[in-house]
Amino acid sequence: MTVSDQDHVDGSPIRTAIVGFGVAGRVFHAPLIAADDGYELAAIVTANPDRRAQAQQTHPGAALLGSFDELVDRIDSVGDLDLVILATPPGLHREQATAILDRNLSVVVDKPFAPSAADARAIIDAAARSAGVLTVFQNRRWDGDYLTVKRLIESGALGEVRTFESRFEWWTDPDAAGGWKDVTPVAEGGGILLDLGPHLVDQAIELFGPIVEATADLVRHSPGDGADEDSFVSLVHESGVRTRLWMNRTTPMEGERFHLVGSEAGLTSRGKDPQEAQLAAGLTPASAGYGAAASMLLTRPDETVEVDQERGDYPEFYRRLRRALRSDGEIPVDPEDCAAVLELLDDLHTRFPVSPARETVTAGSVGVAGHA
Repeated sequence: MTVSDQDHVDGSPIRTAIVGFGVAGRVFHAPLIAADDGYELAAIVTANPDRRAQAQQTHPGAALLGSFDELVDRIDSVGDLDLVILATPPGLHREQATAILDRNLSVVVDKPFAPSAADARAIIDAAARSAGVLTVFQNRRWDGDYLTVKRLIESGALGEVRTFESRFEWWTDPDAAGGWKDVTPVAEGGGILLDLGPHLVDQAIELFGPIVEATADLVRHSPGDGADEDSFVSLVHESGVRTRLWMNRTTPMEGERFHLVGSEAGLTSRGKDPQEAQLAAGLTPASAGYGAAASMLLTRPDETVEVDQERGDYPEFYRRLRRALRSDGEIPVDPEDCAAVLELLDDLHTRFPVSPARETVTAGSVGVAGHA
């Protein structure tokens, strides 16, 4: 069942289940749903004992279910849910999203939408047959630094933008156990390009439009087979803007988050949008200072000035979804946008396979004469 006509009239909350209580479910979705009076967090699905204990402590009103099958049984037998959020590994998204959409409930799929464009298209096809609504959690469309970049571009403060550089980098102890994204094959949704590429490429397309040329360098530093940990993507947009994207979980020194060069000014920022860290620390969207971050630097030939950043606003995703479910509002993110990004990432993975960082390159292979 979808949100009923009676729900539209009386404003009763959208009854929501979250599948998965790792970082995505615990840090992002559950706090955002709990902070919005338009939703009721009715159920959390996780089999992990520690995560079940966390869920019970932080969201005591939610029923705890041990498996996705148990959730489906509840939908079939009780029918007391309107929305399911899939905060599960991407390799599960196609099967799970289709099962929910086939039951005419609405679905939020965490990014990456799916491991491949083919899987994404299959989910979109299921949505076309369903009375439910499908959208994808591209929350970084509401990063404060990105919103500031967007505002300054639209205002003409940079003149004609020529290059756009975007980095998402951090340090991971190489001796620490890696997460599932580091050991999962690319075909099942592993690797940093599939983890962060959906965000960074999406932001670039939102700012500068369609892409006509793309190349990549996908590297793995850890020993053994596995997905990429340190990736670079170069894009050329139809508009002529050149985009360069860095994604790296193994760097001891982070680069600038954004670096733009225009015909009249440049813009730089360091550090990341604070919302993820704030939510992980227990802050809520109602907390003082939520979403606030340091200023950016706007540089012209004769001066450098500080520019206040927009406040980050992840709750806007669920506000827009609420309007889409209760009335005729637009969904916050069109799944077609996400499928198009996955088509690009599929192509990059095919043409530029992951390589070990220490792979030997002989002089002959690059056409350079060796020296004794």
